[in-house]
Amino acid sequence: MTVSETTTAAVGAEALRPHAEDAFADELKALAAADDRPRPARWRLSPWAVATYLLGGALPDGTVISPKYVGPRRLVEVAVSTLATDRALLLLGVPGTAKTWVSEHLAAAVSGDSTLLVQGTAGTPEEAVRYGWNYAQLLAHGPSRDALVPSPLMRAMSEGMTARIEELTRMPADVQDSLITILSEKTLPLPELGQEVQAVRGFNVIATANDRDRGVNELSSALRRRFNTVVLPLPATPEAEVEIVSRRVEQVGRALDLPPAPDGLAEIRRVVTVFRELRDGVTTDGRTRIKSPSGTLSTAEAISVVTNGLALAAHFGDGVLRAGDVAAGLLGAVVRDPAADRVVWQEYLETVVRERDGWKDFYRACREASA
Repeated sequence: MTVSETTTAAVGAEALRPHAEDAFADELKALAAADDRPRPARWRLSPWAVATYLLGGALPDGTVISPKYVGPRRLVEVAVSTLATDRALLLLGVPGTAKTWVSEHLAAAVSGDSTLLVQGTAGTPEEAVRYGWNYAQLLAHGPSRDALVPSPLMRAMSEGMTARIEELTRMPADVQDSLITILSEKTLPLPELGQEVQAVRGFNVIATANDRDRGVNELSSALRRRFNTVVLPLPATPEAEVEIVSRRVEQVGRALDLPPAPDGLAEIRRVVTVFRELRDGVTTDGRTRIKSPSGTLSTAEAISVVTNGLALAAHFGDGVLRAGDVAAGLLGAVVRDPAADRVVWQEYLETVVRERDGWKDFYRACREASA
């Protein structure tokens, strides 16, 4: 191992959030060893093994593959099979439906590298999608391959890898449209050099997008046609959402060296119940209609609320996750508009939480946090 590789490994071991291919390297290695099915060109695993990596399962040698995504199996199979074709994949859904998480793990399983990433923002330039220039080289020697700075997509095309585009609809429309030639012709023209980069087998693109947040730029019909769209839904049942939150909180807690909280599942269930009821506008039993706040109240936000409560319990409490530990974070997640959302939250506390059996401590904690 070289000095550079040793340094990279050391940094990776201390990374606050390791890349998927590093965090789950043992599972990927075990899958590769057990995988005897056909693999598309330059894929590290077969489509079946990629789906198993995402959904979890047990291998013949007893290795347990942890689920990375809890949801309909068919959605994952469609996503994986899309990447095995010449169609790009668009993961669409409201905020917090694990689009980025699924995108990262798909790239890690297919290409062994999830870092070929373009982050979409209102200020993303066209160079981030196509290529840029090393201006010192450009001024000294003129346009040349040595002066060219490849984008993650250009690298993926050259190496037959999977590139990722996050928040595609946040990118300006003219930058979005620079993808059309790449996705349809599988080529990237270099007019300054009179050349082009042609994608080699194994290249594909995973993009994520939502149509709920502000600042969204609608995709043109021409660009939409270049993608196969898979819509990731919110968890279908409370049990599925509790499982997702519990699993992710445990993983985040380990990364932050937070001790596991005894009986934390009870508070997770309450947070998930609150989020689902406010999101749906009706109580779990279907008897009471309630107003919904302006925020999305996604599963990702529930994970954040519980993780913050876990840190409070560990550092300022007795290590047991209680209602008071999650109340403040819950208030911040629900009340985004200080005027309208606070009214919604107060009405929910008084008409639903206050009357619910076994929730008195939760009601008091939320009232104190709201005071």
